Amino acid sequence: MSATPLTPVRLSSWLPGYALLALIWGSSFLFIMIGIRELHPIYVALGRAAVGAVTVLTIVAVMRHRLPRGWSVWGHLFVIGALGVSIPMTLFAYGEQRVSSILAGIWNATTPLFVLPVAVLVFGIERWTARRLIGLVIGFTGVLVILGIWHGAGGAGLIGQLMCGGAALCYGFGIPYQRRFLAQRAESGVSIVAGQLIMATLQLVVVAALFAGAPPALGSLSLDVVLSIVALGALGTGIAFAINFRIIKVAGASTSASVTYVIPIVATVIGVVVLNERLAWYQPVGALVVLLGVAISQGVLVRRRVPRRTFSPELRSEAA
Repeated sequence: MSATPLTPVRLSSWLPGYALLALIWGSSFLFIMIGIRELHPIYVALGRAAVGAVTVLTIVAVMRHRLPRGWSVWGHLFVIGALGVSIPMTLFAYGEQRVSSILAGIWNATTPLFVLPVAVLVFGIERWTARRLIGLVIGFTGVLVILGIWHGAGGAGLIGQLMCGGAALCYGFGIPYQRRFLAQRAESGVSIVAGQLIMATLQLVVVAALFAGAPPALGSLSLDVVLSIVALGALGTGIAFAINFRIIKVAGASTSASVTYVIPIVATVIGVVVLNERLAWYQPVGALVVLLGVAISQGVLVRRRVPRRTFSPELRSEAA
């Protein structure tokens, strides 16, 4: 019996959603910057996690999916809620008190550089290859360029960059953790994300009560701050997840994952145009070196004869 030919995927079936996804995730750093004007960074993280949880739970209800069941899976969701949501969200908010939204967007693009060594050394679900090692060396060279390491250490800017780098490192642990412990479960991806957002919200409620003081009255916040938090949660977590889920289904996980290369471009344009931010020359140059390293390590620049294993992003609720 002859194999049925694959039906070509039309650009029009996924490209508009892809562009919207890049715009939503790339603008998240703008919304964070607006939110921290009047809110403690922990409350920015709590607000976006809570709004995101409500949004994704609505999607779960509409799609008639079940939430995960069992103590074991909720234990894993607690861990991934911390690694993939509450800690990186908080670190990005703290980081943007010290660095521009553009730099935060650039640091978000370094996530794949952390995913691979963690997957190999900690979880044992990937293997080293010469190409991957070369890509990592190039990528981390770009990180040093972004930091402007020749200027020496110290200063609030460096601390802010390290916080944003710490957020990317958390994603680097969270993504392979999801693959190791949650990817093979029977529940849908949207149900898994709903669970991790519920756990992250509960975590941040406790952390906020301990370290951020009493929450501000909603009426005391300006409209742009309220709308920014709603956008971070509803768009950046809820609707963006639904769009990403459809892109994976229509065009594949590799196409969806490539949005990583577009997000820092969108964040840079928005930061310059809307916030009038500026960068030192070496920061965008370092970002290009990082993206080159990521592309090499992921085999984007190499024609492959067999499909490669990738970290499926359908379980990831955020790109920022």
